[in-house]
Amino acid sequence: MYIGVDIGTTLTKAVGYGDDGTELSAHSVPTELVHGDDGRVEQDADAVVASVAAVVHEVADRLPGTPELVALTGQGDGCWLADADGVPVRPAASWLDGRAADVVRRWDRDGTADAVLAGNGGMVFPGASAAILAVLDRDEPATLDRAATATHCVGTVFQRLTGVRAVDLSDASYPLLDPITRDWSDELLGLTGLSHRRDLLPPVVGPAGPAAGLTPAAAAGLGLPPSTTVSAGPYDLLASARGSGTVEPGDGLLIIGTTLACQVVTADPGPLPHRAGLLLATWQPGRWIRAMPAMVGTASLDWLLRLVGAPVSALAELLAESPPGARGVSVLPYWSASGERAPFVEASARGRFDGLHLATSRADLVRGLCEGLAYAARHCFDAAGLTGRLAVCGGGAQSMAWTQLFADVLGRPLEVVDVPQAGAYGAVLSALEARGESPGWPVRAHVVEPTPALRSRYDDGFADYLDRVAVARETWTRTPEGQS
Repeated sequence: MYIGVDIGTTLTKAVGYGDDGTELSAHSVPTELVHGDDGRVEQDADAVVASVAAVVHEVADRLPGTPELVALTGQGDGCWLADADGVPVRPAASWLDGRAADVVRRWDRDGTADAVLAGNGGMVFPGASAAILAVLDRDEPATLDRAATATHCVGTVFQRLTGVRAVDLSDASYPLLDPITRDWSDELLGLTGLSHRRDLLPPVVGPAGPAAGLTPAAAAGLGLPPSTTVSAGPYDLLASARGSGTVEPGDGLLIIGTTLACQVVTADPGPLPHRAGLLLATWQPGRWIRAMPAMVGTASLDWLLRLVGAPVSALAELLAESPPGARGVSVLPYWSASGERAPFVEASARGRFDGLHLATSRADLVRGLCEGLAYAARHCFDAAGLTGRLAVCGGGAQSMAWTQLFADVLGRPLEVVDVPQAGAYGAVLSALEARGESPGWPVRAHVVEPTPALRSRYDDGFADYLDRVAVARETWTRTPEGQS
C-alpha cells in the first residue's frame, strides 16, 4: 500500500492506495494563507508540515496494513526559507505573493526578464522564487543570512520528514534552472543578482525526485515506521499530468483548481514568443511541460458565490438560469492581488465585470465569470501550443455543468479524469516508476463533447475577449507603480 500527499495552497490531501491503484482511504485538512497590506501572501511552514503529518496519520490508520511509501507533491513557486535543520526562519512566501512586483517591473524594463526567458524558458512573475529572493535580499538580508535553504513547499516538507536537503527536478525547473543541463544556472543567478545566494539552493535530483526514510521524530508524528520511504516530487502540475495520463507531445491538461493551470507536453524546450509561462522538466528525457497557469481559478468562483450569497452546490442551477453569453455580462478574470502570469505577465492586472444593468441577475454574474475563466483557459492553451487531446482534472471538474461550459468555450472534447486526486495518484505512480516498477495503474476518464450549436457564439465571444484584454492591458500599463 502507498500514500500520495498533495500539499495544495489551501488544502493538504492524502490518499491511500492499494497495489492496483484502488483508493482505500482519503483525508484532507485546510491550511491558512495570511495576506498583508503590502501584497505579501504567506504561510506558516510549520503548520503546513503539521497538516501533512495529520493527513498521513489519519489515512495510514484507516489502511488494512502498513504503507511502504509516502509520495509528496504540492504547490510550486514562492520561497520557503529554512535553517540547516529545516526549521523555518520566516513565514513562507506563497506563489500568490505580490511584494516583488516592482522587481519584476524593473527586470522587464532592463531586459532581465527576457534574458531569463531565453535561458530558462519561463517568464518571471512576482511569485517566482527568484523575484521573491531578490526582494528579500534587498529588504531582509539578515533573514537570508540565517537561512541554509531556499526552496519550495515540497522541498521544505521533505527535509522535515527525512532530514535530507534536496529538490525535485521539476520543482527546481523555474526560473533559475538551465533546462538542458538540468542544474542551477550560474548565468541566470548572475542576471537576477543572486549569485551570492547560490548556496541557499539545494541539490537538484532528477529525473526522478529524491527519496529517503523518515527521521525517528517524523516517523512518530506520522505514525509510521522509520523504514517508510518518502519521495519528493514531481511538482503538482506534473504529478497531475502523470496522474491524468498526459504524457505525449501536444497533449494538454486543464486543472480547474485554485489556479487555472493550463499545460501542454512538448519536446521543444525553446521559449515561446508570448513572454509568459513556465517550462518544467519532466521525468521523461526530452519531454517538458509548457505551463500557462493563470493565477486564479476556483478561488474566483468561491469569492463570487460568497459575494452573491450562493452555495457551491447551487452552481449548476445558476449556470442553467443564465443563457450562453450571460445576457451581455463579460468578465476579465484577473483577481489575484499580484496580477497575472499567464498567458501574459502583468503585475497590475485586475479583474472586471462589464455589461451590467439593473436587470442583471446573480446567475448572469456567475455565468459571466465562468465563461471568462473558460476564455482565459482558451487563451492560455493557444499560447502553450495545444494540438492533441485535452484532459481535465481538479475540484472544478467535479461540476458537470461547468465542465460542459469549458468544453463549449474551448470547442473541443474534454477527457474528464475519473481520479478524485490526480496529483496524489500521479505522485505515487511517479515514485514507483522511479524505482523501476511498472504498476500499470489505469487512468479512467469520461468524455464531455462540445455543443456544436454554440461553436460560433463562443468563437465570437473569444475574439471579443481578446479585444477587451488588449484594451485593459493598455490601462494597466498606465497604472502608477506602487498602486493596485
